[in-house]
Amino acid sequence: MNYVSGKTIRSLREKRNLTQKALARLVNVSDKAISKWETEKGLPDIGVLGDLSQALGVSIAELMTGDLKANENTSANMKKSRFYICPICGNSIMAVGEGCFSCCGVTLPPLEAEPCDEAHSLTLEEVDGEYYVTMRHEMSKTHYISLIAYVTLDSLEVVKLYPEQDVSVRLRKKGRGILYACCNRDGLFRKAI
Repeated sequence: MNYVSGKTIRSLREKRNLTQKALARLVNVSDKAISKWETEKGLPDIGVLGDLSQALGVSIAELMTGDLKANENTSANMKKSRFYICPICGNSIMAVGEGCFSCCGVTLPPLEAEPCDEAHSLTLEEVDGEYYVTMRHEMSKTHYISLIAYVTLDSLEVVKLYPEQDVSVRLRKKGRGILYACCNRDGLFRKAI
């Protein structure tokens, strides 16, 4: 039987943008313990595997084998959601799948999400069992983030944003999914979590 590899722990920790110290707090161990696990100079005790897998967002089986499963079946889940934004009034429409929508006399095409870039980088922290999402982005009346959305296998949570407010939202933590941010000038950006 395999046991947790240091490479798997480090990869999952970095993917979740956690420092060793932050992961240590979530698992109730020292950051030195995390360092030893990642450099394979020690192994996590079997008693912390549940907390460790939860903190890293994977099952215990995935943690132990390093074989991470992602549900890419978009035919029966919320991952086939599409976003439509009116370029005139900024109205947002979300649909589970393709559709034909219009607003202000304009037929709206579905937005194609691009991976986050340097100008549209989402920062994710876990706070009190929720995701705290922030982004350093201009929020003027002419250039702003209009929404942040969190899509999982079976749910969609959307927070509408307005010019001259900060891009900082709290979302209920529901497991693996995709974060979306819509910039009124540059389009839709995504980040897997």
